Amino acid sequence: MAIVTQGLNTAWLVAGVAVAIFFVASCCVGSDATSDAGHAEGDYPIRPVPFNEVEITSDFWRPRLITQRETLVPFAFERTKPGVEHLRAARDHLAGAPTPDHRPHRFIDSDLYKVMEGAAYLLQLRRDPELEASLDELVDLIAAAQHPDGYLYPSHTTGVATSRQMMGDAPYEFVVHSHELYNVGHMYEAAIAYYRATGKDKFLGVARKSADHVYRVFFDGDPKYNGGKPVLQAPGHQEIELALVKLYRVTGEQKYLDMASRFLEIRGVTYVPDGEGVMAPTYAQQHAPVAEQVKAVGHAVRATYLYSAMADIGALSANPELQRAIERIWGNIVDTRMHITGGLGAVHGIEGFGPEYELPNDDAFNETCAAVGNVMFNYRMFLLYRDAKYVDVAEVALLNNVLAAVNLEGNRFFYVNPLGADGKHPFNHGTPGRAPWFGTACCPSNLARLLPQVPGMAYAHNGDEVYATFYAASRTSLELSSGRLAIEQTTEYPNEGDIEFKLTPETPTRFCLLLRIPTWTSDRFVPGDLYHYADDCNDKITLLVNDEPYPVSVERGFAKVDRVWSRGDTVKLGLPMPVRVSECHSSVLANDQRIAFTRGPLVLCGEGVDNGGPVQRFFFKEPPRTTSATTSTATIASGSFLQVALPAETVTAEGGVDQATLNLTPYYAWNNRGVSSMCVWFPRTRDLAQFDPLALPDDSPFVEIAASHTFEEDALSAIADNHEPRWSSGNKSTRWSSRPRTGEPQWVEGRFANARRIRSVGVYWFDNNKDVKTPEEWSLEVKREGSWSPMDLYVTDEYGTRVNQYNVVHPAAGLTCEAIRVNMTPQQDASVGILEIDVVFEENDVVRSTKGDASEALAK
Repeated sequence: MAIVTQGLNTAWLVAGVAVAIFFVASCCVGSDATSDAGHAEGDYPIRPVPFNEVEITSDFWRPRLITQRETLVPFAFERTKPGVEHLRAARDHLAGAPTPDHRPHRFIDSDLYKVMEGAAYLLQLRRDPELEASLDELVDLIAAAQHPDGYLYPSHTTGVATSRQMMGDAPYEFVVHSHELYNVGHMYEAAIAYYRATGKDKFLGVARKSADHVYRVFFDGDPKYNGGKPVLQAPGHQEIELALVKLYRVTGEQKYLDMASRFLEIRGVTYVPDGEGVMAPTYAQQHAPVAEQVKAVGHAVRATYLYSAMADIGALSANPELQRAIERIWGNIVDTRMHITGGLGAVHGIEGFGPEYELPNDDAFNETCAAVGNVMFNYRMFLLYRDAKYVDVAEVALLNNVLAAVNLEGNRFFYVNPLGADGKHPFNHGTPGRAPWFGTACCPSNLARLLPQVPGMAYAHNGDEVYATFYAASRTSLELSSGRLAIEQTTEYPNEGDIEFKLTPETPTRFCLLLRIPTWTSDRFVPGDLYHYADDCNDKITLLVNDEPYPVSVERGFAKVDRVWSRGDTVKLGLPMPVRVSECHSSVLANDQRIAFTRGPLVLCGEGVDNGGPVQRFFFKEPPRTTSATTSTATIASGSFLQVALPAETVTAEGGVDQATLNLTPYYAWNNRGVSSMCVWFPRTRDLAQFDPLALPDDSPFVEIAASHTFEEDALSAIADNHEPRWSSGNKSTRWSSRPRTGEPQWVEGRFANARRIRSVGVYWFDNNKDVKTPEEWSLEVKREGSWSPMDLYVTDEYGTRVNQYNVVHPAAGLTCEAIRVNMTPQQDASVGILEIDVVFEENDVVRSTKGDASEALAK
């Protein structure tokens, strides 16, 4: 595959700056829906200007788009080589060649398809023979990996998939989790994008062959599958529904739209899981027929893909039941389940929606793909209802959560997007900051196809109405019923709120220009009941037409300017951008007595790198007077971003209070200058402020701890912070480790406040089965009257190295000591690590654990 990789890298580097583009239109309704063979009269009432017909000139967006072209997508192609190998194994097996080393995977193909889709979007902007040849090579491979009847799923093709791996023992046996339909859905989207870019239909033919096969197996019955009976089950992970709508639009084949509708109709009807966790009925939104669903539940990415499909199909079929359902669900999201950053799916484990108002900060999940889904869903809602509030939500999710998910350099990523961090806790799949890639790579590959589509969200139109929906310096032209109109937009948005349009109609003509007036200019930052401003702003929105004041009359979030326009007419919109203070709904316990800061559409956060240490030590007794805020620009090697300074109070190491300055950074820019603490929601009280969030808690068994060596991205305090681990892998746990030192003896020790009588000591090992493993051997020493000596073990005890549990040892006899030391000999090729040490003391003849559990009295 060296030829493909080399070609892709070169092609992306030579693509021109005209790659300036924006995200949503292609994802929403197809970027050229008006010319698609399948465009129906029943459809969205307005249409976006295609992304490849909008040139972004913005100083904010252009560097990101160049980075996307030169770094992110080539990097993503390099990282999705396993998907290529996966398909190659299927091709070889079908050709009769052995594939002894093929390892099964449920969804690795989809990551490659998403990156191919992003590459195809660039080809729509500029034909590039080298890139095109590379993609042709991949298309040939995909076609060769497809069965003659259309089936495409390498793990079942080679016979290595099993139920144990959540793939089922045969094709379509475990649709709830196999991702068979999810994968081909992403393949359809890549094929459609490539057909639109090149006119070549081989890849589109592969997609149609697959879709025809799926229709036959799921709705008609095929003797080779499921005993010849129709499967009649909706996919566990939604995606194919969206892709089928696009396939209908590009081919005009009604069957594909009917197929998408039928997948919606049978969800929660023909199959309802009966279990917990990932097998709960709500996990994949299978708990009720879609038209009867009223709340956002389950896995957040699946949910937003479902709601997006409901919007598409509801518009195309003019189905009022689907439209009413997504209105209810949207209201439930913005009123009870969305972080201020636009993040969705706060709960770990199911990567999804928890109970209403459960919106933690440091422990928030907020998968990047869910933010992508939030943008997709809300932009569709705008096209359906022509209400700016939906664009407002899409914008907040895009500018905050989505942009935060990739660093300014374009080669490190967030899968999880919390609203607070201590600088050591490994929240992001094993790291305390961004990671270069993930085993589950849906998020980086989603970004690879997302950002090249940016401009399709900037303008929309219908007849003689022109909507300016997303503000970014740009140029475009569009066809109105009265003729051609050219638009040039000049602005520094989202950093500044002055926006100017120059309008050039072919001839003087009447039309209505609708300018979005964002929710953040009102009494709250984002639509819904979750957040409201705690301060007042008397700055007024201004609107000038040809430098003359024009009345601002807002309807459904848009200011209308309806007049006869001539060449060179100008419109100037002024959106005040003071720093604003937000409070949260009282039912969100995590934000009780806390405030957050925003400026324009950007959420602000504090980082330790700007504030001389942990930002959790700052607090505000009263919402600050934001008129005292000062702004500046921070410039680093990979880019620049706005910063804000505010007066605040801070706790000191001695427990006192000082006046201080809190420096704030846009949330999207955090973790671009190394790993440090971060906070979005700041305390209103001294009691909630923490001088050191990594300090030992009051109920820790130790008052002082030390170690032979501590890895810079780990925390020694983890061994005694009373955070109960779930698994030794430690992906979501603070931990201590001796990385990168391998094979060297290590120790950790903890001192008690005074001499204590010990009943037992338990060690919970950190073992990622890679560079950190359980020790070859270990032992305990105890300190008595200032001297260290080995602890004599109870006769039946041993120093165990079992994972996913405490390895508990007891002293041979009554033991009182001032401190304990764990001595470890690592395996030769590994470091050692500890998640937690549990010390059980004997007090008043009752055994008490530092975990807070008490057993029955020893006297019994």
